[in-house]
Amino acid sequence: MLFEVWAPEAGRVALQWAGDRAAEPAVPMERAPGRAGWWRTEVPANDGDRYSFRLDGGPPLPDPRAARLPEGPGGPGAVVAHDRFAWRHPWPGRPLPGAVLYELHIGTYTPEGTFDAAAARLRHLADLGITHVSLMPVCPFPGTHGWGYDGVAPWAVHEPYGGPDGLKRFVDAAHGFGLGVVLDVVHNHLGPSGNPLPAFGPYFTDTHHTPWGAAVNLDAPGSDEVRGYFIGSALSWLRDYRLDGLRLDAVHALHDDRCPHFLAELTAAVDALAGQLRRPLFLVAESDLNDPRTTAPRAGGGHGLHAQWNDDFHHALHTALTGESQGYYGDFARAPLAALAKTLTGGFFHDGTHSAFRGRRHGAPLDLRVTPAYRLLAYAQTHDQIGNRALGDRLAAGLSPGLLACAATLVLCSPFTPMLFMGEEWGATTPWQYFTSHTDPELAEAVREGRRREFAAHEWTGAAGDWPDPQDPATRDRCVLDWTEPAREPHTALLAWYRTLLALRHELPPLTDPDPRHTAVRYDEEARWLLLRRGPLRVAVNLAHDTTAAVPAVDDGGGTGLQALAGWPGARFPGADGVLHLPPESAVVLARGNGRACSPHSAPASL
Repeated sequence: MLFEVWAPEAGRVALQWAGDRAAEPAVPMERAPGRAGWWRTEVPANDGDRYSFRLDGGPPLPDPRAARLPEGPGGPGAVVAHDRFAWRHPWPGRPLPGAVLYELHIGTYTPEGTFDAAAARLRHLADLGITHVSLMPVCPFPGTHGWGYDGVAPWAVHEPYGGPDGLKRFVDAAHGFGLGVVLDVVHNHLGPSGNPLPAFGPYFTDTHHTPWGAAVNLDAPGSDEVRGYFIGSALSWLRDYRLDGLRLDAVHALHDDRCPHFLAELTAAVDALAGQLRRPLFLVAESDLNDPRTTAPRAGGGHGLHAQWNDDFHHALHTALTGESQGYYGDFARAPLAALAKTLTGGFFHDGTHSAFRGRRHGAPLDLRVTPAYRLLAYAQTHDQIGNRALGDRLAAGLSPGLLACAATLVLCSPFTPMLFMGEEWGATTPWQYFTSHTDPELAEAVREGRRREFAAHEWTGAAGDWPDPQDPATRDRCVLDWTEPAREPHTALLAWYRTLLALRHELPPLTDPDPRHTAVRYDEEARWLLLRRGPLRVAVNLAHDTTAAVPAVDDGGGTGLQALAGWPGARFPGADGVLHLPPESAVVLARGNGRACSPHSAPASL
């Protein structure tokens, strides 16, 4: 078996056996011909054999490209023979257009917190109408429980979750239900504990800085190999684990002054792999830039990512539902329905407009005629937007079932690709709080203090003493989904509403039509109603707590051609004058005829 490692400053490198082979002598490695800085040796090895590398006689270090770290970060790697896994389900892939994503954290989706336990719950998602499971990061991190964004080995799988084979079993089971799998990967930093990369080479640079310290080296000397390291990791997830896509964490923190940009190089490699594998693959960016170049084609100077999260939609919807105005919500809270209407029809709210939160103009216009709307992800809740609250309280902690149903209606009937956060579909009452299990006491205390500072800066109410301790095991335990809730009201009714909306989204072409000419919005900021038109469909919500809304549902003076396809709490029909009288905190989906024959090429919407 061939062992290779990039260590450009080392004078000598040795392969050190561990585990059952610990008594065997170290194997000197030779410089790889024609590959500056690379070392290699070819020796017999089997799946599961444990090993490390020693540089210049120093301590054993884990292989930066190890696919398995059975003893956790800092421990020896283990050989993984990917071709030994017996896949049960052939998989042609599932593309992004028409998708509905479900963000899931393996460690809290079930009490067991493992891939196998989560796989046993996949039928729930298939029956719900989900198309892709979007996993939060699964790379190794210190301890047992954590969000995963402090991982230290971008090629490996967290052992307490089930390791590489556990992930493969999960993906295989998902594919058996017709579900694609997307994985959240972190290229902008590595965790502060157990990270061996600086000992091997210039993986980081002081040329740029990030909230986590020195930036990943994407443009300084040595950056060719660093870029190749992260691109190789991405391709390995998609190829060796048969994943369908990757979510790239905080791409705005990938500082790169080179041309082409790292993201363009990554998307080109992923597109090429999709061609080789003959199945669709996609990359979804988390970006704070509101920059159309993120998803613009590479040929036109863009980065070529296939989609990006749209926090503007979330912020507008959140302020409309809750009335909150602290922190970054302030920009949206002045006129939340107007902000929501702008995002529904234009994608970005900040498209060159002034942001009071940032104290400057922000973003650029996004042309939805060029960038299909499905390239934006829409959501009412995410791990970030819940978990960065002091108490990790979900919308269900403060909103009525009616407002939760309205939120679901706007997300699932939007022109964007919807995404749900686990448990949202039944209004889960379990919080989602930030939790860690760092073994370094100083690091644990630094994390505690850092979270307190963040909460204070965001002006969260309540005493700091009441904020959860990330290191307390009870914090993680509180976040585990309660799977008895869906069988109780009001959770049962809300789950049925999500299933109804998802069935409509899959059945009605206008609900997945990305053409901006077929989407229009009317609203009344004071009365708190909004009417979304998707071609021949009309989606109305009344967010008012105690006032019936008079919504002009049709524009031809008569409502006889419309029928209600679904309604919360019940179906409503426009009167003879075309006015829909919508009770407080309710929603309805209307269509001409039965709606099933609606063409995605119907006339442009006009309200």
